[in-house]
Amino acid sequence: MTSILKVEGLTKHFPGNKHSLLGKRDVVQAVDGISFEVAKGEAIGLVGESGCGKSTTGRLITRLLEPTSGKIEFNGIDISHLSNSQMRPIREDLQIIFQDPYASLNPRHTVGTIVASPFRIGGVTPEGGVKKRVQELLEIVGLNPEHYNRYPHEFSGGQRQRIGIARALALRPKLIVADEPVSALDVSIQAQVINLLKDLQKQFDIAFIFIAHDLAVVRHFAQRVAVMYLGNIVEIADRDTLYSNPKHPYTKALLSAVPEVDPDAIGSRERIRLTGDVPNPINPPSGCRFRTRCWKAQDICATNPPELLHIGSSQVACHFPEQ
Repeated sequence: MTSILKVEGLTKHFPGNKHSLLGKRDVVQAVDGISFEVAKGEAIGLVGESGCGKSTTGRLITRLLEPTSGKIEFNGIDISHLSNSQMRPIREDLQIIFQDPYASLNPRHTVGTIVASPFRIGGVTPEGGVKKRVQELLEIVGLNPEHYNRYPHEFSGGQRQRIGIARALALRPKLIVADEPVSALDVSIQAQVINLLKDLQKQFDIAFIFIAHDLAVVRHFAQRVAVMYLGNIVEIADRDTLYSNPKHPYTKALLSAVPEVDPDAIGSRERIRLTGDVPNPINPPSGCRFRTRCWKAQDICATNPPELLHIGSSQVACHFPEQ
């Protein structure tokens, strides 16, 4: 399949605290050399604990953040260090849905103005006019087109997220980064929004990067899943392989914590409790970053960072992967 996105050695380091007047400044290694691809029309999940760098990755891909190093190739164009003006025509095809539907919508603007903003910024006049197209988009995401002149505070959290989805859809993008799009919503609303995104992906053949910390949510949406730990990708596999046969110890530990839905299967899965806390990204462990919490760690894990290599149909960064 043809790739819409190729990420190679992507890195983002943030400046931290300065220790003294002439002292060195800490460096937060938020994302540290990740590589993956997304095919046209594919949905890939990006999962991991809070602070692992997945939201930073989403902002780097959409160029809301400038990469420290590495390459982002979108639709055959290297966008790694393009300016805002150079990115403007590319943003028609590359959009983002934010986590918090309350913070991502301007409370002073009507829904019509918010959803129409991509047309205004891109200098695009849709066929039939902006108002007609915005009302069509509201209908597509399950909202009343007559609410065009209402303000965000008049809507629930789930409805606000639908407004954000309509805005992302406006210019018919080829790739949407969904940054934890349901984590701020009630559980009863989450399934509705996920089903909407699934329908839109199929209807418009949009590629998705679905960022989440909840493996159960990603399972219902993504065809492939990439697992992140402390700025690195440790495993990439198709959904069925990853959930039935995880190769990386961290993936296995994450999956063991997912609640079992089938009553007959409750208690059948070993619960893995990781020791210690996630290390500080200012001073990550040498070698494999997961080794300080891994029950399989040996001397080589402290000296040699494992590469992301193919094992069967999976890609795994581990010296002692699960069989």
